[in-house]
This record gives sequence, structure tokens and C-alpha cells, in this order.
Amino acid sequence: MVLLRSDGTFPLSAPGTVALYGSGARRTLKGGTGSGDVNSRHVSTIEEAMTAAGFTITTTEWLDAYDALHARAREEFLDRLRTEAAQEGVPAVIHGMGAVMPEPEHDMPLSGEGEAAVYVLSRVSGEGNDRRAQPGDVLLTDAEVRDILELDARFERFLLVLNVGGVVDLGPVAHVRNILLLSQLGAPVGEAFTDVLLGRAYPSGRLSTTWAPWDSYGGVGEFGHPDDTRYTEGVYVGYRYFDSVGAQPLFPFGHGLGYTTFALGAAEVALDGSALTVRTEVTNTGARPGREVVQVYVSVPAGRLDQPFQVLAGFAKTDELAPGASQELAVAVDLADLASFDAASGQTVLEAGDYLVRLGTSSRDTDPVAVLELDERAVVRVVHDALGDPGFTDWMPTSPVAVEVPDDLPRLRLDPGCLRRRDDGEAVELSEELSFVAELSDEELSYLVLGDYRTGGESQSIVGAASQTVVGAAGQTTTRVPGLASLIMADGPAGLRLAAEYGVDDDGAFPLGPSVPADFLELWDEEASEVLGDIIGADSQDRAPTSIHHQWATAIPIGTAIAQSWNPDLAERLGELVGAEMEHFGVHLWLAPAFNLHRSILCGRNFEYLSEDPLLAGRLAAAITRGVQSRPGRGVTIKHVAANNQETNRLNSNSLVSRRALRDLYLRGFEIVVREAGPHALMTSYNLINGVHASESHDLNEVVLRQEWGYQGLIMTDWVVHGMARHDLTHPPATAAPTVKAGNELFMPGSEADRQGVLAALDGQGETVLTRAELELQAARVVRAVWRLAGR
Repeated sequence: MVLLRSDGTFPLSAPGTVALYGSGARRTLKGGTGSGDVNSRHVSTIEEAMTAAGFTITTTEWLDAYDALHARAREEFLDRLRTEAAQEGVPAVIHGMGAVMPEPEHDMPLSGEGEAAVYVLSRVSGEGNDRRAQPGDVLLTDAEVRDILELDARFERFLLVLNVGGVVDLGPVAHVRNILLLSQLGAPVGEAFTDVLLGRAYPSGRLSTTWAPWDSYGGVGEFGHPDDTRYTEGVYVGYRYFDSVGAQPLFPFGHGLGYTTFALGAAEVALDGSALTVRTEVTNTGARPGREVVQVYVSVPAGRLDQPFQVLAGFAKTDELAPGASQELAVAVDLADLASFDAASGQTVLEAGDYLVRLGTSSRDTDPVAVLELDERAVVRVVHDALGDPGFTDWMPTSPVAVEVPDDLPRLRLDPGCLRRRDDGEAVELSEELSFVAELSDEELSYLVLGDYRTGGESQSIVGAASQTVVGAAGQTTTRVPGLASLIMADGPAGLRLAAEYGVDDDGAFPLGPSVPADFLELWDEEASEVLGDIIGADSQDRAPTSIHHQWATAIPIGTAIAQSWNPDLAERLGELVGAEMEHFGVHLWLAPAFNLHRSILCGRNFEYLSEDPLLAGRLAAAITRGVQSRPGRGVTIKHVAANNQETNRLNSNSLVSRRALRDLYLRGFEIVVREAGPHALMTSYNLINGVHASESHDLNEVVLRQEWGYQGLIMTDWVVHGMARHDLTHPPATAAPTVKAGNELFMPGSEADRQGVLAALDGQGETVLTRAELELQAARVVRAVWRLAGR
């Protein structure tokens, strides 16, 4: 959790009478909707947890009235979705996927009394739809503003609690004395909040994205265009933009308070080759225990390439410090990681000049501590001319904030030779796997590069529930090759998404009810059954179970909340927890972590993602990866590579991004995970990148991932379900044959039409021609993944 503002009146010393208000008090959210949802046995609400802890809630009448108001607004919202779906000629369940109902306006009096007041503001978002800059979503409603300000004025102790997965424009209420970003913390979210309210625990999180008024985000790049979205802002995303143009956020990147205070001692800076170490002593100067996050930023000199004002270069978090206690922290930085891509030379480089090192506790709370001198331009890597051209030149600030270098700082000379890195990665040895697939028929090879599917009715799902082995799992590799096991995949990233309940009869296991989340059922109707029945398991409704079983899984915090910990050790432990449940249920690959950048606060899946900064996102995702993969036979699937930053028309949208922005931002976090943690699998995104589908991009799959980074794992697509795809738009959906030819070896979830397309390409028919050698290579890579995780 992140304490954004505090006047010292919290935590409470003991349970008492509390006036509890807000949409999230009784309908507390554990996370978002879509593939990131998890079926947990129980999710605690704030009202429930506070009552269980001994609080007396004085506002039950208000909460009951709000329930009735919300129910009426929900029915009106669903009716509107049904009408819009009918106008578009699609089932309402598809049109409404991830759609957010704005919080309703109301005029209910605030009649409760108590020793304190708590207002829980809640927002939900999800896969399939983006957020909107309207009241009840990104903006506050008039009712919310009125009630929050009245409570802050009336009560001596008032706490605004944000049960949200993404940024909300707090401009009208930002001066409220106490604001806690609770976030969405999984199944025990209510108990977790109550512990913090009572001081049994304390908030020590820091923001992983900038919080600002909606109208101050700049509006340089485009967002949400159904066909072509131009990322014209280039590298100026999040704090890189705000710091470079001098715009004032409400709460800056890296910001966070606690129930105590800290002081940083003098910095000691050491340089060994390209390894920079910044040391400081952190002292708890307050009266309560807590933890502090120390952050190092570097201002890279502009030369041929323009540069943001500063970039995060490293961070470290203290242990718990008692009042008066101190701890020395050492923040390690590899200066080669600060390199920028220069399209003119095809190199990642550090330009000559002074590199100003800053130390502090947020992007807006730092002090200069050293200057690194680089006398000549240093080449870090020579890379390929890959990933296309967006057709525009990136924006840059016309009057950027100047970087002022103090004269009295220590100066250290940086040797350019120490920054050079190898240009290519280690090749994968596939001789045994190639020998295995050489004995297979064309038919068997075609099955190997597709997910397992039933002949006839396609076991596909609009939300991914195609596995035949673990009910409700997202999918699996083929079961049609004798002697080869199948890899079971479960969705994420807030835990394992499996069917909560399934039946068993003489023919095996089957889901009880459609394999869709609960919010889908609100829009389920006869048309949905007719159109989608075959692909979501509706045929199981005629089966009578002889026994019924449950698959409850642990809902862990959403991705943004994990990043807000700034704690790789915690992220790794959460990964270990997921890995243990994978072992329990028989899952080999977790389709997570997801960590596309928070490019825009409107992205509907930002709650799943980690941060606006690729270093923070990459380091935390690498830790999650290590945790999961510490369990033998268990692996992650890092996703979605790359530039998957909107949900609007996600299967057919074209992300137009400069090669520099791609390499410096949108691919950087994935590169960190690949190089530091070796993920077993990787998922390409639905969208096109500069006119080529990510899954169909040879540049991405073979050149960048495998040749440059030395990626060793499995590459798969996101779930390309033809029943969801639009073929009447500017850009067509991805297809199997060109995907396989481009080096993406597993087209998910697979269908007979996909297989026939692969076989036709193998016969030289159509626009894509596949050779037997190309097909064998991709099949061998699938075999390698199976052998690594499921054994031979």
C-alpha cells in the first residue's frame, strides 16, 4: 500500500465506532476482470474485516442504500451494453468484455457518526475495454467529491482509501489530509487494510506510476485508435515526460509515506568499470517501525540523441527499521543499462558528457551526489535494423528542463571500454529435438505448432479456457504426438485462473457451467449460447457429474501493487506461492507475469501491469519469474511482447512506435527478464507493430529475441480465437502459417482451420510458404519446452 498523504492521525490505537462510506466499503475489489481474475474461496471486504476486528460501523443504512442504487445503475448499464451489441451485430457478452460501469451519481446524506470516518473509493477495469476520462471512472463523480470533502471537514480523523487498480484524477480532493492507496491486494484485501488501519502493519509502498490530473498528462501521443495508434511521444512517458517539461504531478513516481519518517545520510559513490555503487545510511527518525525505499536516478547528457531529464537507474529497500535504528543500503547500477538506441548507427550508445547521479526517495525528491565523466561516445551493443519504421519523428520538448550540474560534486571518470557488451546471445542447441521431429509426419508437425483442440467443436474460449486436462486452464500443447507429454497452461497474473468447480463422470472431468468469469454471466443470453456455446464448454451442461470437485486458488495482489512494493524479494516469494499451486494443480506454464508499460492511464489492463518504468517493471517481473521457476517443471510466460498498451480493437490495432522507443522502453523490461531470469516461455501481443503482427514478426521473434538477447524459451501467441476476430477492419488478425514461419512456434489456442492453413503453406499454397525445415525447427522448439518442463 502507498500512503499518499498523512497528518499523523492514523493508525487508530484500537477498534471503535467508524463511519464507513464509499463504493469499495462493501464491494471491495481484490483485482480486475478478465484473464487476470482468480477464483478464490473467499475475498474479504473492508466492512466485513473491520466488523470482525471489533469495529462498530455506524453507516449500515447508507451502505444498504448505496447497494440498491448500484444495483439499479448496473441493470441500466447492462441494458445499454445489450442495445449497443445489437446495433453492432455481436453477442453482448463479447461487446461487454471488460466494460466498466461508471460509479453512479447520488444525493444520499452522510448521517453516520464515529471516532473516525473512512471513505473507500473503488474502480474496476479489465481485459477487453479501456478506461475513459469520465466521472465514475478516471474522474471522480460530483457525489464522490462532495462526500469526501464533507467528511474531511467534519471528522477530526478522516481517511480516503483508494481501492483502485489504476490512476484516478484526485485533483479536486488531493488536499485531503489522509489518503491511502490500498490498491487491489487479492483475497485478504479487507484484513490487510484493517491491519494497517490499526497499526498492526504499516504502508511502505511507493508509486510505480505518476499520479496527476487527467488534463496534465500532455496528450502528445495517440491512444485508443481502432486502426493505427501513433506513439509520437517517443521516450517521454510517465515521469520522463513530467520531469522533462516541468509539469507538476499530484504525486510523483516513487512517492510514498509511512507511519514514521526517515533520513538519508551522506552518499558514498564508487565506480568499478561500469558498476556504479551508491551507498547511504538510512535512519528511522520517527516513533514507529517502517521501511524506506532508496532510489537512484541519472541524468544522461543529450547529444545526437535527446534525453529525458532523468531515468531510474537503481533502487533498494531497507529491512524493517525500529525507531532510531539505521541501516546502510548499497544501490547497484550497471551503467551500460542506461544506453539509448541510436537508429542512425544501429547501436545502443552512451554519449560523451557529464552523467549526473541523484539519490532520493522519489523522482521529485532527490539530491545530486556525483558526476560521471565520459570523454567519448561509447558503444554498448551493435544491433539489427529491425522492427520497422512508424513513419514519423518522435516528439521532444521544445524547452526541456535544464540539467544543472553542481560544481562541488565528486567526479568519477567512466572508461568507455567497460561499457561494451556482446551483440548476440547464446544459440540454443536443438540437435536431439530436431532428430525427434524429423521422424514425425507433416500431420504430426502441424499439431505440434498449435494448441491442443478438439476436432469439430473448437475448445477455444473468449477468455481462455481450452485445456482438456486441468478444467478451466487456458490451454495446453498438443496431445496428438505419441510419446510426447502436453504442457498445461493457466492464466494469470493475479494467481492461477482455473474453474472453481468441476464435475467428473465416466467420460472424465468437465466444467460445471460455462467457462467464463462471473461478470460474463450477466450478459449471457440465448444468442450467446447459440454463437459461443461450442467454444466455451456449454456442451457440458447435459452431463451429470458423479462427483464434484473444487479448484480454489490464491488471488495475489495485482501487478501494479506488487510493483508498488519496490521489493524484489517479496515479488519472488509471491512467485514461489504461485509455483507451489502450479505443482498442486498440475500446471506447467503460468501465463504471467504481464508487464507492459503504463503508457496511458486509460489502458484497461494497467492493473495487471507493473509500472511506467521499464527498469522497475523488469526487475520485479524477473523476481516473480525466479520465484515460480524455483519449482522444477514450472515456468512463467512473460507477456505481452510488445507495445500492447490498449485494449481497443486489440486483435487488429497497429502500434506505430519508433525503434528507439521500442528498444529503450517497450522492449526494455522484457530484455531485463530474459537476461536476468531466463523465463521458460514468452507470449507475443495481439497488436501489430509498425504494420506487422507481433506474432508474425521475424524481426521480433528471431532477430531481437533469439539472436540479440539469446532467448532460450518457448514463444507463443496470445489467444487468437477466430470467433472474436474482425476481418472487416484496416488490419487483419494474425494467422497461423505466417506466425510459425516468423519464429513464433506455438499458435494458441489452435483450431482445425489453423492447422489446415499450416499444411497449405507447407504445400506451397497461399501467400505464406513454409518449408519442412522451418516447420521442423518450430516443432523442435516446442519439444524442447515440453522436455524441459514435463520430462521425456
